Amino acid sequence: MKKVISTTKAPAAIGPYSQAIEANGFVFASGQIPVDPETGVIPEGIEAQAEQVMKNMKNLLEAAGTSIDQVVKTSVFIKNMDDFAIINGIYAKYFEKDCPARSCVEIARLPKDVLLEMEAIAVK
Repeated sequence: MKKVISTTKAPAAIGPYSQAIEANGFVFASGQIPVDPETGVIPEGIEAQAEQVMKNMKNLLEAAGTSIDQVVKTSVFIKNMDDFAIINGIYAKYFEKDCPARSCVEIARLPKDVLLEMEAIAVK
């Protein structure tokens, strides 16, 4: 059985998808982009965008009844691989110990022309 997860503390879905789905003891979080869910503003610069993405993911996972510490896999999509070190440093503030498996790829374009997006799978 699956359960749809929805919260106002992460950006609303901008298409026909759910913010997250809980199924069989896992939470599958849709890609989070750096939109401030309260204002709809996208911050300027890679540091601010990476921080907002991590905050959005943390809030979404907490709304699902889990936490960033329970993430087992992430996928990070970045506009420019030259930003990898900056993104990695901010990512490491949230994943300090027992880091999840991860893939990170550079892609041509992201929704709303943001600089990065991250999706995650967590255990409940």
